[in-house]
Amino acid sequence: MNGILVDSCVLLDLFTNDLIWAEWSEDILEQYSLTNSLYINSIVYTEISIGFNRIEEVEAAVSELGIKVLEIPREALFLTGKTFLKYRKNKGEKNSPLFEFFIGAHASISRFNLITRDVSKLKTYFPQVKLIFPGATDRQNT
Repeated sequence: MNGILVDSCVLLDLFTNDLIWAEWSEDILEQYSLTNSLYINSIVYTEISIGFNRIEEVEAAVSELGIKVLEIPREALFLTGKTFLKYRKNKGEKNSPLFEFFIGAHASISRFNLITRDVSKLKTYFPQVKLIFPGATDRQNT
């Protein structure tokens, strides 16, 4: 399956009309949607749903952007746990897996590129994932 996973921060930029990032997020989604399928998973769905009152509103917003919702593969869930353990051994502060780990593991296992603005943990713990982020010099259609 060829495609790109979209992180919640990028969608939240649009849904909240973020003064700094909304334009970048809209442009990057438009650019990559021309040649790729765009996806989110249940973690991203959960994060973006907070700003809506009804599930129908979330569904409409996601559908309008042409984004499909995928389940997280079990291999990615397993990788999330292993990566979180590595994070904890490196003195990570959280006691439960961070959302970024679910998203990074899903992108890794599914061989998706990932559109995000939250790059630090993803670069560290999922170096195999191609990240598309503000200021990236190798932004090219895949």
